[in-house]
Amino acid sequence: MKLDRYDLAILRILARDGRITKSRLAEEVNLSISPAWERVRRLEESGLIRGYRTDIDWTKAFKGSRIVVEVTLARHTAHDMRRFEERVGSSSEVVQCYATGGGVDYVLHVVARDIDHYQRFIDSLLIDEVGIERYFTYVVTKVVKETGESVPDWAEFG
Repeated sequence: MKLDRYDLAILRILARDGRITKSRLAEEVNLSISPAWERVRRLEESGLIRGYRTDIDWTKAFKGSRIVVEVTLARHTAHDMRRFEERVGSSSEVVQCYATGGGVDYVLHVVARDIDHYQRFIDSLLIDEVGIERYFTYVVTKVVKETGESVPDWAEFG
């Protein structure tokens, strides 16, 4: 799908404010309401817009621990990777999981009630034998920047 400057502007605005009104969106991108909203519909149908979410500061709702975990698997077969990905995909503690190239296979962002809860979660992964060879745990002490999934200003699309 080829994106033009209007599409990019719409994506940036919706990433910042998913509840923007049709008229305000149209005004911000310099289009009338119908063409602006038709573009939104097209972006949704193409799958570029996957959905709309609310950005919640969970730390105000409960006291919990954020942990970053680097995981290296013992073997790198499709079966082993799928087994690991399915297990972490079904774990409520894992809020993000990235498959990575380089020194580690996966980076997990885990949210737990406390460190004991986190350790019980990791122990369950090891007991379930999902192929972990080693893991490194990093406790988040402070969030320096957290922006969600917005489109950076420097991004250019073809």
